[in-house]
Amino acid sequence: MTTRIDTRFAELKKQGRAAFVTYVMAGDPDITTSLEIVKALPKAGAEIIELGIPFTDPMADGPSIQAAGLRALKGGMTLKKTLELVRAFRKDDNATPLVLMGYYNPIYIYGVDKFLADAKSAGVDGLIVVDLPPEEDDELCIPALKAGLNFIRLATPTTDDKRLPAVLTNTSGFVYYVSIAGITGAAAADANVVGEAVARIKRHTGLPICVGFGIRTPEAARAIAEKADGSVVGTALVDALKNSLDAEGRATAKTVNAVAELTAALAQGVKAAKQAAE
Repeated sequence: MTTRIDTRFAELKKQGRAAFVTYVMAGDPDITTSLEIVKALPKAGAEIIELGIPFTDPMADGPSIQAAGLRALKGGMTLKKTLELVRAFRKDDNATPLVLMGYYNPIYIYGVDKFLADAKSAGVDGLIVVDLPPEEDDELCIPALKAGLNFIRLATPTTDDKRLPAVLTNTSGFVYYVSIAGITGAAAADANVVGEAVARIKRHTGLPICVGFGIRTPEAARAIAEKADGSVVGTALVDALKNSLDAEGRATAKTVNAVAELTAALAQGVKAAKQAAE
């Protein structure tokens, strides 16, 4: 099984550079604008897109992404509509890898088998489900792999060498290294500390390692891209979106461009990491 994620990392490896991975919340601030934003991301330089599944109790997310989820839910976003958004995106883009990121509850309610079939047919490439540990692999991870989807696991600063093999078992696509202990958007990532962590994880796996949480600027994205196989930015993009909304929290003429412009600047930072390494 070769997914779009595997293909994209193989392409980037040949070019000798890291991936720029973006995260946005599906349905934020409304379904129509959200689709426009997702369509704009690859044109602005995003090489992999993580799409958040709105959920009422997002325990790993900081205030910005929690608020994004609530805006999406208020606008009527559901898991079914998230898959419809993916399907609409795929009409014009069959190459950009798309990962759904969220929590198990909405998937469980939807029905695992139905969800995996619908996600695959819509054009989803991988899943990040933050509240399912390796001990629960039979719930979703193994069925997802059988359905042809990558199952991407999180490793954190507290994932020691004893725990790491369990985390990496059945993981595919890439490993998502959480650069800080805490919630999204809470602190800045330290590139040197991240570099040591990435080197340690690479001793256990040949999978690409992408680093997220705490990357907000092109400079930070570049510094991480010099140490890892990918830089992941979410909160900064969600904040750019929020700051473009009107007083009632509705999209304005600036909303899509606000996210696209920051994406382009961050993408340049990641691409500059290759130049620095040459």
